[in-house]
Amino acid sequence: MVTDKQVRLLMKFYHTERSLCRASAKAGMDEKTARKYLRSGKLPSELKVPHTWRTRKDPFEEVWDNVRSKLEVNPGLEAKTLFKDLQRRCPGRFSDGQLRTFQRRVKRWRALEGPSKEVYFPQFHKPGDLCQSDFTRMNDLGVTIQGSLFRHMVYHFVLTYSNWETGTVCFSESFASLSEGLQNALWELGGVPKYHQTDRLTSAVNKECSRDEFTENYQALLRHYSLTGKKTQARSPHENGDVEQRHYRFKKAVEQSLMLRGSADFRSREEYLLYLRGIFTQLNSGRIQRFKEELKALRRLPLTRTDTCKRLRVKVGSGSTIRVNHNVYSVNSRLIGEQVTIRLYAEHLEVWYGQRLTEKIPRLSGEGGHRINYRHIIDWLVRKPGAFENYRYRKELFPTHRFRMAYDFLNRRCDRRAVKEYLKILNLSAKENETLVDNALQRLIDAEEPLTYERVENIVRSMQNDQQTPVKAVTIRKVALSDYDRLIHKEVTSL
Repeated sequence: MVTDKQVRLLMKFYHTERSLCRASAKAGMDEKTARKYLRSGKLPSELKVPHTWRTRKDPFEEVWDNVRSKLEVNPGLEAKTLFKDLQRRCPGRFSDGQLRTFQRRVKRWRALEGPSKEVYFPQFHKPGDLCQSDFTRMNDLGVTIQGSLFRHMVYHFVLTYSNWETGTVCFSESFASLSEGLQNALWELGGVPKYHQTDRLTSAVNKECSRDEFTENYQALLRHYSLTGKKTQARSPHENGDVEQRHYRFKKAVEQSLMLRGSADFRSREEYLLYLRGIFTQLNSGRIQRFKEELKALRRLPLTRTDTCKRLRVKVGSGSTIRVNHNVYSVNSRLIGEQVTIRLYAEHLEVWYGQRLTEKIPRLSGEGGHRINYRHIIDWLVRKPGAFENYRYRKELFPTHRFRMAYDFLNRRCDRRAVKEYLKILNLSAKENETLVDNALQRLIDAEEPLTYERVENIVRSMQNDQQTPVKAVTIRKVALSDYDRLIHKEVTSL
C-alpha cells in the first residue's frame, strides 16, 4: 500500500532524476503506480473514498420506523429499554449481542434527528460583583465525634470571580442557618459583594414558615447588607454552578484530608470546626491574587450584624413543656400557663419572659423529638411519685446510666418504695451536684452496698467537704507614706 510519504519522495526524485523509472524505484513503488500519482497530482489520502456504504444489512431496518416514532414522542427513552421492547415483541429475532449495534443506531438518531440539547453559556465574572451560596450535606463522609456519627450540613459561600470560599456548619436548611451562614461569610470576608445568588430555597421555605414570611425575613437580611438577591430558575441548578462545583471540590478535599489523617473521628465539635477551617484556608491559598482584586471592589459592611433568630409566641402547657417547630422542650414549672417568647436560632433557642432570658436550650434537629430537663419538674414529681412509672418522657429522668442502674437496683430491693427513693436521689442531684451524686451511686453500686437516699446524701456531703479548700490568710503590709515623700523630693531635686 502506497503511503503519502512515498508519493512525496516520488515528486521530489522525479524533478531531480528526470526519469520516471529511477524516481519510482527510489520511492519504492511500481512505475505504473508512480505514473498514476504523477498524473493526478494528489496524495493517497486525498484519493481515498469515504466509506459511506454498509458492509452488511441493517438488522433493525424493518423495525426502525416504529422505534423512531417512539423516540419522537418520548426522546428520553433509553436504547436498552427500546431493545428489550423489541425482544419482547419479536421473540427470537434479536439477540443480546446486538444491543451495542442498536445503541449506536439510537445515538446516531439523537445526534442527527433528535431534539436539541441544552446549551450552557460561559459567564464573564467581575471582581466583587457576585457571590453564590447553598447548603451541602456532609453525612456521607462519615465524620464522628467521640465515636458517634456527626450528622450535619455546611452552608457554603463562594465568590464567583476568585472562587474564594468559606462555610458554616449547620443542621437544617432553615432561615436561621441561612442568615447565620451568610453573615459569618460576609464578616469573615470583610466586605459585601453586589449580588447574592441562591437556588429557589424551597427546603428552607417549607421547613418552618410560610413563603411570605420567609421572603420578608430574607429581604430584610439583604437590605441590612445592601445586597441584591438573585435566584436560579426552577429545575436549573447549573445556574448556581460555581457553588455547586465547589460543593464537589470541597467535599473531595475533606475526604482526601481525612484519608491522610487516618481517622474521621474527632474529640470534640470544636476540633472538627477548626479542621474544616484549615481546609478552607488551604483551598483559598491558591486564589490570593484574584481575591485581592475582589477585596478592592467590595463595599463596606454595616456597623453591626442583624439578629439571626426567629421569634415565636407560645404558651407553656400543663406538663411544663413548650412545642417549637414540632419538637417538645421543657421549661421551669413556674411558667406553666404563661405566654413566653421564643428566639429560635440555628443551633439553640432562648426562652424569654418579661424581657428576661429564662432558658437557653440546645435546638433539636428534625421533627418529633423532645428535650426534657428533669430539674424543671423534679419538685412536683417528688410530690406525685405515681406519675413517674408511665410518664411519657421517663427516659429523660435518667441523666446517666448509673441513675438507671440505681433505679433498677432499688426496684429489686425496695419494691413499692423504689420510685420515691429514686426521686429523692434525683432531687438531690438537681439541688446539689449531678456529678457528685453520680460518683456516689458508682461507689455504692461497685461496692454492692445497700443503696438508699440517706447513704447517697452522706457520701455527697463528705465529697463536698473534701473539695472545700481552706482560705489562705493574706497579709498586706502597711505602706509607709514617707517613701513617696522621698521619691517626690528626689524628682524635684533632679529638675
